[in-house]
Amino acid sequence: MSVSDSISTTQADLEKLVSDLRGLLSSKDLDSVPDIKLLRQKLDDGLQTARESAVRAAQDAARQAKDAALAADRYAHDEPWRVAGAALAVGALVGFVLARR
Repeated sequence: MSVSDSISTTQADLEKLVSDLRGLLSSKDLDSVPDIKLLRQKLDDGLQTARESAVRAAQDAARQAKDAALAADRYAHDEPWRVAGAALAVGALVGFVLARR
């Protein structure tokens, strides 16, 4: 599972939980309780904060992945023979393992 899939799943779970809480808190029976309006507002504020955090986390993960890809690209261009040697070694290892089967 990728980071973005994990974030999406977590966000969907959080949205469902909040939806369930909102459904519970929107009950007309609770309107007579003075703190319900405050609790509803805190729930909305918390959800907004969680959404913003999820977006920031996804953006940070994307930036880190892009930075890693750029670093790998720079290394491959700076050290092409090392990369080719490593690829050859991995290929030989995979070939050896497959040949033993």
